[in-house]
Amino acid sequence: MDDQSFLARRLDRAAAPLAVGDVLVLMALLTVGTLSHTSTEFLANEPTYLLGVWAPFLIGWVLLAPLVGAYSPGAAETAKSSVPLVVRSWVPAAAVGFVLRAFVFRGGIAPSFVAVILVTGAVALGGWRAVYFRLR
Repeated sequence: MDDQSFLARRLDRAAAPLAVGDVLVLMALLTVGTLSHTSTEFLANEPTYLLGVWAPFLIGWVLLAPLVGAYSPGAAETAKSSVPLVVRSWVPAAAVGFVLRAFVFRGGIAPSFVAVILVTGAVALGGWRAVYFRLR
């Protein structure tokens, strides 16, 4: 009988660099998106604005990615195992982010925004992990 909890079985210490990179990639993606719709002057005058942009998606990521398996044993072994895990984790994490954005944080969830975030998030996360394993 295995005494480990479900969550303990879903987390592998070897995946810690992936976790850091995933969060940084998501923050960068959301920052670039924000900059394409707002001015740097606005962001300079509203220093907490980006926190409200990042928060719903990072909360969704922190809650769902470990459960889906983004950091499970095997995630840190090869790009072939890691990239599908991160993309599969992004979809439900982004869904939580959309709900939080619509009902708790500022921002809407227009269908075009949902499509762009789902696709660019999957490409950015999968791409970062592919590069990580190529350089490792």
